[in-house]
Amino acid sequence: QVQLVESGGDLVQVGGSLRLSCVVSGMSVESKSIGWYREAPGKEREGVSCSRGSDGTSKYADSVKDRFSTSRDNGKNTVYLQMNDLKLDDTAVYYCATKCSLYYGDTYYSDYYGMNYFGEGTLVTVSS
Repeated sequence: QVQLVESGGDLVQVGGSLRLSCVVSGMSVESKSIGWYREAPGKEREGVSCSRGSDGTSKYADSVKDRFSTSRDNGKNTVYLQMNDLKLDDTAVYYCATKCSLYYGDTYYSDYYGMNYFGEGTLVTVSS
């Protein structure tokens, strides 16, 4: 059974940084894309980044580009989301998933390999 567990969420001030972790069990993340999503209060869940398993590159939504970055440790079956220069609008529950879907510019990017698992999320609260 595939499971994803996020951690690292916290209360942080505007301009601060956090690193979220997504530990995956039940499948190897090597060569698999892992997406990060967030859901803010009163808003729909949105994709913010994709760590592509095919070539090791990442895609980012415009709202987080140049502030967020992903990395992975295939040996630990873990994907990370480094978040810098956090803003009030970044307050949300962050989820990782065994798929990617996000918008950047006019482009919709999707990477789905038949698995639709999400973790339970970790809360990031940015305060002024």
